[in-house]
Amino acid sequence: MEFDKLKEECGIFGVFGITPDAVSKTVLGLHALQHRGQEAAGIVSFDRTKFHIHKEKGLVNKVFNSQLLINKLEGYSSIGHVRYSTMGDNIINNIQPLFADFSFGGFSIAHNGNIVNADELRSKLIKKGHLFQSTSDTETIIHLISISKKPSLISKICDSLNKIKGAYSLVMLVDNKLIGVRDPTGFRPLVLGKLGNSFILSSESCALDIIDAKFIRDIEPGELITIDNNGPISIKPFKKVKQKFCVFEYIYFSRPDSTIEKINVYEVRKHIGAQLSKEANISADMVIPVPDSGVPSAIGYSNESGIPFELGIIRSHYIGRTFIEPTSDIRNLEVKLKHNVNKKLILGKRIILVDDSIVRGTTAKKLIQLIRDAGAKEIHLCISSPPVTHSCFYGIDTPIREELIASFNGTDKISKLLGVDSLTYISIKGLYKAIKKVENITPNLNFCDACFTGKYPIKIPNYKE
Repeated sequence: MEFDKLKEECGIFGVFGITPDAVSKTVLGLHALQHRGQEAAGIVSFDRTKFHIHKEKGLVNKVFNSQLLINKLEGYSSIGHVRYSTMGDNIINNIQPLFADFSFGGFSIAHNGNIVNADELRSKLIKKGHLFQSTSDTETIIHLISISKKPSLISKICDSLNKIKGAYSLVMLVDNKLIGVRDPTGFRPLVLGKLGNSFILSSESCALDIIDAKFIRDIEPGELITIDNNGPISIKPFKKVKQKFCVFEYIYFSRPDSTIEKINVYEVRKHIGAQLSKEANISADMVIPVPDSGVPSAIGYSNESGIPFELGIIRSHYIGRTFIEPTSDIRNLEVKLKHNVNKKLILGKRIILVDDSIVRGTTAKKLIQLIRDAGAKEIHLCISSPPVTHSCFYGIDTPIREELIASFNGTDKISKLLGVDSLTYISIKGLYKAIKKVENITPNLNFCDACFTGKYPIKIPNYKE
């Protein structure tokens, strides 16, 4: 149901002290983070003399499509970004990392998250004469640094970040440092790794694995880390607040092979599926995931219930955008290009269909119809998240609330709209119960679940508007 998903935010990656292939390592890291953003990719590198920049729209393998191009981006340090636009238009100037020349030298920044007071800050800066080159909220940080009266670069960064509200995990590159920072609430992930004597910052641990780097630890909420030739130095310059890590990172956004906040994503998704099985308590012939995101929870569901796990839906991994327009003869073209139903397996069977979420429900309805047409006797839809009832303002592209199918419809009505025999969402209580079953979980780990509850940890300016 990828046509009808919450869109991932962005992915960030940075390396310091890897000569001569810092950029090659960054390209590989961005490949591993491609699931976090598919609109554009960019890298900024520094070769001890000057900065080099390349960024374009498209997937990583399109943007960095030749060794010759990669070799031109010389450097012993670099930062990279894969983007899905949550704030600002999908235009070239918004592609990150952003770069600026300051009196102290070059400065580049890549951001995962969303600054909720960016419009207010932007308006004030424009009135003071600032010229913006993009519509990205990230550029606001650059302008705030430029006017800070603090003496050092780090103090200027801290001064600027104290003026912004919202979610941010950042990597920044200057002449002699790689800098990483995570907002005090800790909405978005950021991890530290090591390769030889060099250090890496990444949105997820899976991007460390691809370059054979060792995972060191999570960057803590409210922590700023600087990495130079002497290694990493950590400070906590912000007022401490209660952590609110995005729970959807575990449900859908992060790759299953990542470990975030000491929790293996695949493991927790299996626990969620097992808990969902207990809450649904449905008799059926097989458990089928909506590939690929529904697979771990479906395995957990099957293991707990004893109902066989089957791949009743096969997903094509080679489909991009198509110029073919749906017609009355190909009503469900967009779904059929991505998914095909194993008719022989499904015919006459009672199906438990497991997916991670329902957003608008439009694509879910089409996929369910394909399963009906294949001869399924019953279809029971089980969702490994609670109902998505509110928009996210912290770095996830969520439809307006009126477009969320669960905002104003109960489970029974949604069942009828989608054409299923039953619909079960995991409860919020059950979701947290499943997460807490993971061994070695970070003590007192708290989550943001505003998309389920409407309880926003940071006040949203002009929320009703």
